[in-house]
Amino acid sequence: MEPAEVITEEQKSIARFAKAMGHPIRMYVLELLSKQICCYSGDLTEVLPIAKSTLSQHLKELKDAGLIQGEIEAPKIKYCLNQENWKLVQDLFNGFLNT
Repeated sequence: MEPAEVITEEQKSIARFAKAMGHPIRMYVLELLSKQICCYSGDLTEVLPIAKSTLSQHLKELKDAGLIQGEIEAPKIKYCLNQENWKLVQDLFNGFLNT
């Protein structure tokens, strides 16, 4: 049996989300956004001891995975959880962990 035949779309989704969540800075951002409606990238640079360019890369990873969404409000970018995918992540991980 080929590996592609046994890997489900659900497993691919869990792996994609887990990879995006696989850094403490990204977990901090997700936790912060889960407790408030939105946050501006400038506010994050004030509380995180990392370069703006590094933060941008972390935000890009989260956005590419569909965990967050960004909206430009010049000169800042407002980030929020992607609520639909956040619910999906919770369901996928709960289902996986409770099997």
